[in-house]
Order: sequence, then structure tokens, then C-alpha cells
Amino acid sequence: MSSAPVKVYLDLLSQPCRAVLIFLKHNKIPHTVETVVLSRGEQKSAEFTRLNPMQKVPVIEHKGFVLTESDAILKYLATVYNVPEHWYPREPLRRARVDEYTAWHHTNTRLHTDKVFIMEVLTSSMVGHPADPAELQKALEEMEQTLQKLDEMFLKRQAFLCGDDISIADLLAVCEIMQPLSSGRDVLKNHPNLQSWRSRVQAALGESFNEAHSILYRLRDKTAAKL
Repeated sequence: MSSAPVKVYLDLLSQPCRAVLIFLKHNKIPHTVETVVLSRGEQKSAEFTRLNPMQKVPVIEHKGFVLTESDAILKYLATVYNVPEHWYPREPLRRARVDEYTAWHHTNTRLHTDKVFIMEVLTSSMVGHPADPAELQKALEEMEQTLQKLDEMFLKRQAFLCGDDISIADLLAVCEIMQPLSSGRDVLKNHPNLQSWRSRVQAALGESFNEAHSILYRLRDKTAAKL
């Protein structure tokens, strides 16, 4: 186990950033937080660009080692620190199932839930340009197809996406699925099996989940107050 604290650069409006912070907090990994406010363009500063030329969060620094990309960060933390094995199993077949989901995640769960968030929150609520109804409907249909696959391909009849215990796959997925909640949209409304899965994930993560998502709860309440 590494005793050196992890320095994590993040913005909690970012889904992958929340996943990393939840993992650090839930597993009691020593860490410090440097907030990079994306809406102010702080990721484009010269200092941060030297750290990550891609100008994206999250980023971690650990004993002089700099790492980007939430998938890589979570797998690194699960390997370096003495966390329960269910997060990223060492047994090859179980680990392969987690890798299978995380490879699929970026162009499916993340892509399609984030598109809805961008259209309903960033371009509409924050920028003031309402989403085109036809484009929004298309985005919602694509997201529904992805959620159906998430249920049928990964969750099936097991408790979590990659087996009977929570893994980093569940953590990455749930943070994406929570994102549209900021506009008041529960994307799992018509997916009872996935709703039960989300409840199990929240119960497994406890307070670290609610702390990381408090910014989304505030946005949701603000949206509701305008209605």
C-alpha cells in the first residue's frame, strides 16, 4: 500500500471526476483536491496544460507520477492501494469483465447520457439556447438504446454490472447516469431493473456518493424551482 497522498485535479460537474473522488473517499485513500473550474476555462491555463496537454479533468499526481483519464486512474488506484479486490479483480476472467465494460463505456453510456446533459443543461439552462426538439428527441432515443444494452448485456440477472459485487464499472456508469438529473431528468424512469441496480450502487457507496453528487442535487432543485 502506498502511503503518499494522491493529488487530484477535478471539477465535480464532471462525471469522471466524481467517480474518482468517490473512489478515493470511499476507500479512505489519502488525497488532496485541486479544483479546476471548467466553466471558467481554468483547464486551459498554462500551469494545468503543462500537467495535461489535453486540458481535461480528472488528473492525478502521485509521487511525481502524473496520470490522466478516469478509467486509467481508477485502475491505477485499485492496483496501488490496498482496496477490496472486488473493485478491480486480480482473477483474469473477472478482471476482463470489468475491462470489457470500461472499454464499452466511453462510446455508449458516457457518450449518450452526456449528450442529453449538454443539450438540456449546458446549451439550454446555462448558455440560454434551448435545445432543438428534434435533436433532443434523437439524443433521448439513442440514450434509451444504450440503457437497454446496459441492462441486457451487462447487468443481466446479477446484482452489479460485472458480477455480484460493485466494481469500478458500476462507479463509472452510475456517475454518467446521474448527470441528466441536474435538469430534473431521471433517465432510468422506464428501467426498473437499472433503478434497482442504481439503488444498490448508492447503498454500497454510502455518504461518499451523496457528497460527490451534491452539486447535481442543487442544480436539480434550482431547475425545479423555476417550473
